[in-house]
Amino acid sequence: MFVERINMREKPKIAVFKFTGCAGCQLELLRLEDIFLDLLEFFDISYWVMVKRENQEDGPWDISLVEGSISTPEEIKEIKEIRKKSKFLVAFGDCAIGGCIPSIRNWMPQMEAETQVYHDTSAIHSTKVLGIGEYVKIDAILKGCPPHRENILELLKSYLLKTKPRLRKHPVCIECKYRDNACLITSKKIPCMGPVTSAGCGALCPSLNRECEGCFGPMSNPNPEALASIFRDIGLSEEDIIRKFRKYAGTSIEFQREAGLR
Repeated sequence: MFVERINMREKPKIAVFKFTGCAGCQLELLRLEDIFLDLLEFFDISYWVMVKRENQEDGPWDISLVEGSISTPEEIKEIKEIRKKSKFLVAFGDCAIGGCIPSIRNWMPQMEAETQVYHDTSAIHSTKVLGIGEYVKIDAILKGCPPHRENILELLKSYLLKTKPRLRKHPVCIECKYRDNACLITSKKIPCMGPVTSAGCGALCPSLNRECEGCFGPMSNPNPEALASIFRDIGLSEEDIIRKFRKYAGTSIEFQREAGLR
């Protein structure tokens, strides 16, 4: 079972929203498969356009999972309305936290980004790509592109039990140690982002002899300057280092310098 039976007068109402992103975080909810049915015993999914025909659009909601970054004035207005109607607001995935891969376009002029896609930009009203925390207060974050199913369940369980979720803040390197993986940096000179990236994926990529790309964002108190120095030592150019730090979390405070933002 999802959790042991607890006393609830009424099921908490969940809403799931999507802004600028790929919908992969929402799909990860659906990939809970058999556990998803248990969730329905504890939560009332009152708004989720991706999976429901009829939705309660006016709220209020006990918990709102917001996927995607903010990239238009309309989205700014909408996220503020969602915040007003939500008791507990979750930045669901890296796009909602800091822009993730869509934020790569922040390093070019907005006009240039628009002309890459549209011949006539007169009807386009877009902004720099930012996480929802730029505009509203966030109650919790679920890191990842997409978040791991175990972390999603941990957050939902903790909400029901009124406890603080146990979400990993240590680096991917710890998970590599758990799995007896050889360090890709020291053994093969592969530029792995694991030393500065939050755990939570089970060291999936390093376990397949692929470097961590940083899709869970910065770990707690990382040292990106030291890792950038190691990347130089193994032969990466300054441009390549910048791209490594920009890819998933270049707008984060922790990675801004190495991503070339300041």
